[in-house]
Amino acid sequence: MLEALGIQRSAETVYRLMLERPEDGVAELAVRLDWPQERVREALGRLAEARLVAMEDGTDDPVPFNPEVSFSFLLARAEAELGRRRREVERAERAVADILATHAAGHRSGGPTHDVVERVVGLEAVRGRLEALAAGAREECLSLLVGGAQLPDTMDASQPLDQLALERGVRIRSIYQESFRNDQPTVDYVRWYCDLGGEARTVPVVPLLMVIVDREAALVPVDPEDGRAGALEVRSPGLVHALVVLFDRLWEAGTPFGEAPRRDAHDLSPQERELVMLLGIGCTDDIAARRLGVSLRTVRRMSSELMSRLGARSRFEAGVRAAKEGWL
Repeated sequence: MLEALGIQRSAETVYRLMLERPEDGVAELAVRLDWPQERVREALGRLAEARLVAMEDGTDDPVPFNPEVSFSFLLARAEAELGRRRREVERAERAVADILATHAAGHRSGGPTHDVVERVVGLEAVRGRLEALAAGAREECLSLLVGGAQLPDTMDASQPLDQLALERGVRIRSIYQESFRNDQPTVDYVRWYCDLGGEARTVPVVPLLMVIVDREAALVPVDPEDGRAGALEVRSPGLVHALVVLFDRLWEAGTPFGEAPRRDAHDLSPQERELVMLLGIGCTDDIAARRLGVSLRTVRRMSSELMSRLGARSRFEAGVRAAKEGWL
């Protein structure tokens, strides 16, 4: 416990025993600890260097100094070292800020276009870039997460990054698809993450996977329908701003995690309202199920219930009645 003051564990063990048995010499200490006397003398030498004990000339009798005086000196020395290291880190932070400012100025003055939008190829490369962006977040991390249930390995990889970011004061907001509530491991993960200070909301349909860090960089898929196609890292201020606006609109419309989805004036849940719109533009049950992140059976059950509420016998009639009732 005293290693932060430069005192090794073995020296601390000898010192604590000396305070309990101040009359003991090297031989007695060695017997009580079941150590060779040479090991005890080595520990006493370190304690003497730390000014915690003195050795009587010509004897094997160590004499402890006043602990209050000795530890006051050691603590003052450790605090001075800590202050020096803190100043070094602050200087390094200023140097990094200067480098980043110069880099950003280069972009604004017409730097290479591949620095504004860069393609990241391969699932492992995309995952690595996501982890690097999350680890470097300073103020804020925004995420859109498609699909219902999240993959276990994805959550395992995200957990330490989320925890470290939240501990250093980064605000993390995530938008999940409403259907994630049907997957208990994902629900447990989101509950853990919110308990640490993260924020989460749900919407019926998440349009694409997206991560935005510090409103400076965003990672989006090259093809939302094919994750194997890789991702685009976007740093163009205009494009990043547009993606932030998209996130903010979805966030405003979302349901906070832990709350029941709000029903509208027609007693439709957000998911039901989205299904009505999907069916209204001609989507098949299969397409609607993929968009909502639910099973085909669930979509058919929901469609049947909505048609029953509208008193319709066909989809066409349901669409007409939904429009007439103001559902669309």
